[in-house]
Amino acid sequence: MSAQDLATGRKQIAEAAFSSEPTTTTLHSVDSADISTPAHNINVAELSSSLQHFGFVDYFVFVLMLVVCAVIGSYFGFVDKKKTRDNEKRRGSEALDYLVGGRKMKVIPVALSLVASFVSGISLLGTSTEIYVYGTQYAFILITLVISGIISWYVFLPVFCNLQLTSTYEYIGKRFSRRMQLFSAALFVTKAIIWLPIAIYVPALTFSQVSGIGVHTITPVVIAICTFYTTVGGIKGVVWTDAIQSIIMYSSLVVLMIKGTYDLGGISVMWQRNADGGRLNMPEVTVDPTVRMSVISVFVGGTFFKLQNTSINQPTIQRFMSLSSLNAIKQTLFIFSFGLTILYLCCVYVGLIAFATYHDCDPISTGLAEARDQLIPLLVLQVLGEFPGLPGLFVSAVFSAALSSISTLLNSLAAVVLEDFIKPNVRTSISERTVAIVMRTIVIAFGLSSIGLVYVVEKMGMVLQLSATMQSILYGPMLGIFTTGVLMPWINEKSVLAGSITAVITMTWICVNAQVANVTGTFRHTKLPVSVEGCDYEFDIGRYLNSTKEYESAHGSALHHISFLFYTMMGALTTIIVSNMATLVFGRNRISEVDQKLITPFLIKWLKSHNYANVETSEKLEMRAK
Repeated sequence: MSAQDLATGRKQIAEAAFSSEPTTTTLHSVDSADISTPAHNINVAELSSSLQHFGFVDYFVFVLMLVVCAVIGSYFGFVDKKKTRDNEKRRGSEALDYLVGGRKMKVIPVALSLVASFVSGISLLGTSTEIYVYGTQYAFILITLVISGIISWYVFLPVFCNLQLTSTYEYIGKRFSRRMQLFSAALFVTKAIIWLPIAIYVPALTFSQVSGIGVHTITPVVIAICTFYTTVGGIKGVVWTDAIQSIIMYSSLVVLMIKGTYDLGGISVMWQRNADGGRLNMPEVTVDPTVRMSVISVFVGGTFFKLQNTSINQPTIQRFMSLSSLNAIKQTLFIFSFGLTILYLCCVYVGLIAFATYHDCDPISTGLAEARDQLIPLLVLQVLGEFPGLPGLFVSAVFSAALSSISTLLNSLAAVVLEDFIKPNVRTSISERTVAIVMRTIVIAFGLSSIGLVYVVEKMGMVLQLSATMQSILYGPMLGIFTTGVLMPWINEKSVLAGSITAVITMTWICVNAQVANVTGTFRHTKLPVSVEGCDYEFDIGRYLNSTKEYESAHGSALHHISFLFYTMMGALTTIIVSNMATLVFGRNRISEVDQKLITPFLIKWLKSHNYANVETSEKLEMRAK
């Protein structure tokens, strides 16, 4: 049999497997006696193999994306670097250029870079899967992007812009102490170690689904490419590759949306199937904190969750600091927020297409998708598989999303380790050559060390919730530290240290117990029902019956049963409340002794209009009297 005949046969098998008419029986109501024997002997393994349309053109598109990333990194690492070296020979220019692009970056590429790194492979696949499993409740969190953007603009960004720092944790050192700076920087490094393997795992999973190549085979390739162009190109290489990668992401999602809608028979069919399946839902109106997506958890908890990404996150602030002026930052923030909202809406739409496509034959229950995070790659193979190059485009998009997040984080790790751990502990000045070697060594070390942690991520459940849960152990306390710094000048170093340590311990207990409950099944949020009656291929009935347990709710009222969207808020509020309580033991700062540059401008204006100026004046009079 020729390769062409084999491909044709696989296509016919795939089309036959998905040709049945819809039914109304749902997963939780189907009994084993109701499952009839399929009319032919296509099984899950054969169908999965038939859907793998990853051919030469797809590999070419994928490799082309990687080559473009490598070329951009090489350009900024060698060609552009030589030009910069000829123009700027002052001390410190090496770190300034590598970490913040000499503070001369342009608005559009930085905005696209922020979008690309914010929407990682986790969001690209996880958000769509979230819609498929739980409905459109999560989509309402997009409203919090506007709220968090406004807060960021008026509260946090003015402080960082005035200080012009490379590492955000230098602010902590200036506002509180060197000890707090090290503590906060250590939290960031810990967060990065948790995040990197998650970000790597998602594209590797997608590539495995479409090509049959194992996750742990492709992972080193992801690391090698990303580490190379990040090491060589610095922040300029990262930003410009991110800009290209964001265009790839938008393109692939638009193609999938158009073709997927066309295959379904139009938007009306897609909408009706999702309505019938209960996917067009809103956050629940309740004060119960254990409800996964309530109005309070989405809008209040979601605002805190997004705020830490847009306001205090080192990779985000580092990109903002690469711009030349406050006006440029304002423009970038607006374009970034708008572009991010559009990209998230595309992911939501893809989730609706996925449910409309599999409304009568859930591939997760049958095992056609081995894990929830393989659902969207499976959809891509079915919808776009007949067109050479389009599966490759989508895989490139997922890799682009992941590579942008990983490269940005690696560059930020170089900034934090250099500025917060190395420079303050070196008494003599560091040569430009040494700085260059140190920064690149940091990138390589963190990149390679994350490979082994992919094995851990593989065993820990749904990627979207996992990433939000584990990072919230650290994000909440970090948001609390910065908030007390810019908004509460009376809080001193000992008080905020007590508050942040209490928050980290509390959130670790909550998040670890939540993961244990999730794995053991002692607490489970109710998933929306699915159906398998339209399946026209053989699958493991035992696996299917076992999967029905996931649709049985297991309620609880313990503290660790709260919605994962509350984690960041709880960590931040614990830090703030305990820090204020600790002032009863450790005392308060005199507001006039705190540098005005370290406090948000609108608060300074308010304090001056009430009592700040009077306190300062009275102190001056006391000094004169002496």
